[in-house]
Amino acid sequence: MPRCDVCHNRCNLNEGDVGLCRARKFEDGSFKCANYGLVTSIALDPIEKKPLNLFYPGSNIISVGSYGCNLRCPFCQNHEISYGFGKEYGGGARFITPSELAEIAESYIPQGNIGVAFTYNEPLVGYEYVIDTAQEVHERGLKTVLVSNGCVSQKVAELVIPHIDAMNIDLKGFTDSYYEDVLHGNRHMVMDFIEHAAEVSHVEVTTLIVPGYNDSDAEMEELAGWISALDNGSGREKIALHISRYFPRFRMTDIPATDVDKIYHLKEIAGKYLEHVFTGNC
Repeated sequence: MPRCDVCHNRCNLNEGDVGLCRARKFEDGSFKCANYGLVTSIALDPIEKKPLNLFYPGSNIISVGSYGCNLRCPFCQNHEISYGFGKEYGGGARFITPSELAEIAESYIPQGNIGVAFTYNEPLVGYEYVIDTAQEVHERGLKTVLVSNGCVSQKVAELVIPHIDAMNIDLKGFTDSYYEDVLHGNRHMVMDFIEHAAEVSHVEVTTLIVPGYNDSDAEMEELAGWISALDNGSGREKIALHISRYFPRFRMTDIPATDVDKIYHLKEIAGKYLEHVFTGNC
């Protein structure tokens, strides 16, 4: 049975089947990007909303999302499109070609736009559109940003990373049990993606703190220590960490929002290792 090689799920698909991500399909004997060019969300956002605090601060960026995701986070804030599939789930989608999206981005330069950010759902389940659009955006002298969970194969990482100027990558925790049992992801795949991306792009990392799951001092010590070691004397840019507050939503409503004092406490711990630590949603 044909097996998709885009991410950790490695879905086995028969003719006409759609993968767990809802965005990749096996059709006519090959795997195809079912969500190519189908835009469910588009907005002009502050760059800090990605969040990227050290990449052209004070600028805006055209943010665009499609549908589909290869994780199953029970607290997903964009589950309508992340778990969705086209019009049936996403409430409809507008088809925008890569060149059209680049032209839209160019038209917003007077409003402080610096480029295009691929975000909202998981962009890399439709990596072909990301690459094609990024090339068009760069031809117009604009920047590209990727907001991703980082759960993609080395093949996809190597194809995409050279086309992206800045990334915010989720490192949702630092234990395999949390990644595998709660998120249905692969921590080591994310770590490899971050390490590879940091060699050629501006990278900032986000960790959402969920009470009882990834909020221990020891785990933050390990996570921040690992990020700090990525430089390893290579002269690469220091990576910023964003520590975000969880709120009950979607399928996880029985756990209260993360205590604000806990967020600031974990920031202090991370600050022992990292020069740039930010807090969000506090």
